[in-house]
Amino acid sequence: MDEIKQGKQVDLTKYLAVEDIFKDARKGTRPAEAKLKEVFETEDTVAIAAKIIEKGEVQVTTEQRKELLEAKRRQIITYIAANAINPQTKLPHPPLRIEIALEEGKFRVDPFKPFDKEVEEAMKILRPLLPIRFEKSRIAIKLRGDDYGRCYDDLCKYGLVDKEEWTADGSWIGSMEIPAGTITELTEKLKQKTKGNASVKLITA
Repeated sequence: MDEIKQGKQVDLTKYLAVEDIFKDARKGTRPAEAKLKEVFETEDTVAIAAKIIEKGEVQVTTEQRKELLEAKRRQIITYIAANAINPQTKLPHPPLRIEIALEEGKFRVDPFKPFDKEVEEAMKILRPLLPIRFEKSRIAIKLRGDDYGRCYDDLCKYGLVDKEEWTADGSWIGSMEIPAGTITELTEKLKQKTKGNASVKLITA
């Protein structure tokens, strides 16, 4: 698991099929407790599992590996599409365009490589093929007072509102910084939830 290899805290009890350590899982044989303590310096099953994942190599089937590769590839494409723009047009690249460029550049996913490193590798391949860069934009949003509550969760998903005020007519006005590639997506969501009454304006690009 990438998170453990990166030193992050993960609740492994959610992922273990059984909280047990086997010498041979197919035969169901277990190592001696003394040997476990000697090798791992603990008899705690979850702690041992974390060390195995962190230091060892997780064995997966061919089908599982294909699923991991495809899921991570989609995640990388989605992330880049949401956070990067074409600096010439100030618009995001469609995910399909990014996908085709990565295929053209022969990008290969490593299921156990840290996600941020994979994104870096993907961007190195994309830059010679597409005008692309990561960029954030500051936007101003205006909502009617009775629309604010139904839009609050969407605002939180895209960024942090750093300035806000309520106007005399009961409207809410706020500003926030979000990935430039998500402006259109957020605007459409707010328009949908407010029946077209939300206003989103670009402050800085």
